[in-house]
Amino acid sequence: MLETTIRAQAKNKDILLMTHIVIGYPSLEDSYRLVKTMVEAGVELMELQIPFSEPIADGPVILRANQKALATGITVDECLDFAERIAREFDIPFLFMTYYNILFKYGVAKFAAAMAGRGLKGSIVPDLPPEEAEEYLRAMTENGLDPIFILAPNSPAYRLKLITEQAKGFVYCVARKGVTGAHTDFSRDLDAYLTRCRNTTELPLALGFGVTSKQDVDFLKGKADIAVVGSQAIRVFERDGVEAVGMFLKGLR
Repeated sequence: MLETTIRAQAKNKDILLMTHIVIGYPSLEDSYRLVKTMVEAGVELMELQIPFSEPIADGPVILRANQKALATGITVDECLDFAERIAREFDIPFLFMTYYNILFKYGVAKFAAAMAGRGLKGSIVPDLPPEEAEEYLRAMTENGLDPIFILAPNSPAYRLKLITEQAKGFVYCVARKGVTGAHTDFSRDLDAYLTRCRNTTELPLALGFGVTSKQDVDFLKGKADIAVVGSQAIRVFERDGVEAVGMFLKGLR
């Protein structure tokens, strides 16, 4: 299971890195080159986003990447085939990240089976709350996959408990309210929030939404198990190309 893999990876590292790509942005071949570069830079996990027209948890950088990928005509089946290719070639855990409408239209049970058959380890579906996730949770369990749920700083204690009781693999803690890509203040408030999350679950903690520098990653050491780098890696790619992404990621630790 994903939790076991994360704990084994963490034995020799202060903190793990998880990156994020949008499949098909700017093309499937460019997506492959990004994955290859990120793996070679030493990242331990990766989110593969299936493009969606209304990615409500994503800020302007990832939103634009979704729109441009969709403009190429990419399909869910092409995303599944892409995931199978890289999961077979690269020896790190890959997760799907997408929105519930994709699963609903594809068929939740069918989608979970397709993920398992292609070597994915789990998925993040940010607009699916645990109260409405019975079918999804059942399908994930039946296929040996981990549902990754999200905690927010404004979540009351009862909700933290509800969410973490359904989660497997790790828990994704968002650093602030709002969408990806905006500035995050890495401060005592974030420290206290992560302590609340740690006291609620024994699962590994990932922290995303605003991780942009080595200073941010250093702040998270000892507080979170995984630093999630999404929008900033895409910014570097758009500005300086794929090789610069590798240099950026290596510089985070």
